[in-house]
Amino acid sequence: MTAGVRQEPREATRPRTPRRTRLPALLALLVGLAGVGYRLALLLADAPPTNSDEATMGLAALHIARGEGFPVWFYGQAYMGTLEAYLAAPLVALAGPSVLVLRLPTLALYALFLALSWRLTRRLGGDRWFALLVVAVLALGSDRVIKNQLIAGGGYPELNPAGVALALLTVSLCAGVPGARLPRRAAAAEAATSGSATSGTAAARLARWAGWGLVSGLLLWADPLILPFVLALGAVLAGCRRRELIGRAGAVLTAGLVLGAAPMLLDSLRHGRDPLAAVLTASGADDAASWGERLYGGLVLGPPLATGLCSPGHCAGWQLWWAPAFVVLLLLAAITAWRALRRPLPPADPGHFPFAANDNCPRSGDDPAGATERRVSAAVRLALLAGAAAVLAAYTASSAAGRTPVESARYLSVLAVATPVLLWPLWTAARRAGLWPSPRHDDETAGSDRPGHHVGEPEPIHRESGGRMPTLVAGVVAVAVLAGMLGTGAVATAGAIGGVPATHAEADRHRALVDTLGALGVRHVRAGYWTCNRLTFVTGEDVRCAVVDDELRPGFDRLPAYRRAVDADPDAAWVAPAGSPLAARLDARLGPGPGTLRMVEVPGWRIYLPRR
Repeated sequence: MTAGVRQEPREATRPRTPRRTRLPALLALLVGLAGVGYRLALLLADAPPTNSDEATMGLAALHIARGEGFPVWFYGQAYMGTLEAYLAAPLVALAGPSVLVLRLPTLALYALFLALSWRLTRRLGGDRWFALLVVAVLALGSDRVIKNQLIAGGGYPELNPAGVALALLTVSLCAGVPGARLPRRAAAAEAATSGSATSGTAAARLARWAGWGLVSGLLLWADPLILPFVLALGAVLAGCRRRELIGRAGAVLTAGLVLGAAPMLLDSLRHGRDPLAAVLTASGADDAASWGERLYGGLVLGPPLATGLCSPGHCAGWQLWWAPAFVVLLLLAAITAWRALRRPLPPADPGHFPFAANDNCPRSGDDPAGATERRVSAAVRLALLAGAAAVLAAYTASSAAGRTPVESARYLSVLAVATPVLLWPLWTAARRAGLWPSPRHDDETAGSDRPGHHVGEPEPIHRESGGRMPTLVAGVVAVAVLAGMLGTGAVATAGAIGGVPATHAEADRHRALVDTLGALGVRHVRAGYWTCNRLTFVTGEDVRCAVVDDELRPGFDRLPAYRRAVDADPDAAWVAPAGSPLAARLDARLGPGPGTLRMVEVPGWRIYLPRR
């Protein structure tokens, strides 16, 4: 009975799962927690400083929480969706209006951005040490970066995590296996052993298609700044899976897109508004600025400010080294991705070319060498670089880059989506030079953390090609650039921390102003734009404010109802920062008689009450 039966070793029937190095993943977790903790500490210390634009979003959240209104756009304009207000509304309903409550969702979005960036780096072919480097760069927080990530002023905190999620979905859909494309025997075996596994896989894939459409729609509603990334990634997806798009996948994606952009679409149909035209008008496209000013603001100041390498409120001369380095890296990364995309496939698997006419995209098991998977990685990397280049070019062409480069650099915040791709040439050069040990295949497989689901690998290391010395020099330069980037970012982060005490003191003075107005029984005030909505939000609309300019003339009210309420109150007060032009104008109206004003002074503020 047992003749001819050979007992196999246990190792042959149950292969051992290869051990993986957990140190970089653990370090990345610690670095990510440090980045989130740093930002939470800033929030608790009232940093970064708030303003009336953020308070306007807070008022929208307050109205949503109370069920008094469901605004589509940032009050007073026909662009920039109120997604942040809807995210914060449940917290405002529970805890009441405050800047901290308004910013907790943006902090959660930043944490999600870190996690997704780690995952995207791995899926694009980076090993865990490279993913750790990406997380470390994104954990730093200069003044401009912190404002973009934490201030709920509309459009910026949600763009980066959503953009990275879109890239991840693109990789997953291009490299994934459509259920209908399973070989016949494999499909029969799978059906026999796992029942509804195939239908479950198909349903999960359709969910990813729906997710791609939904995220794209939400992004377009929240802020069209991300449009170049959406178009570039969409082109990759269409080129890779165009046949699948003709069927249910296309219908599901379209439904998700319409659902995500529904607020924008419905408002445009009802009121005939064009959000894109409104954005172009607001960007200063019609204002004068010389091309020299635009090029300097867009290409010299823009990259260091947007990527967090500048001091609070300005860029020192030595911090501008990153501007040419950024452009060079953008070009090198594009060349690297293009060469990987055009690299021929092994002859053992002819015909399986992604984006080819036969629509054969990579799938697990088609190519043991992983060449087609690397092409998917290269295509997505190229799309991210194209999106970054388009954003930078559009910003440089706008007058905002020349007129207000320091403040308008926030328009470049979406460049952070391309961080893993931008640093790729530096990491590759260091690896080729042997300045960082190459990962063992069983320890640091690229792509996913699960064996057999990898999308791309780091470029092969050929030290012998081109000579050892040029390779070593390139590696040393790459390490120097990475070290300089981390060091400059750390200095800029320290500068942001140094400004926290002054920001906290100003917030204390504003709280004293609110308490004094409450003690005086003041319900209606007139003040400057940067005072009004901030005051109204933190008081939960107990104090309503109408905007005036420095000449006491009516200003821009984002909510006209506040002006009507103030104008109807003969005892409405005036509020002005101490030492401001508005305070100087109101000082001239102080006096003892009827029709004049009396002043109540609060540290940093002046309250003017009418005499009767």
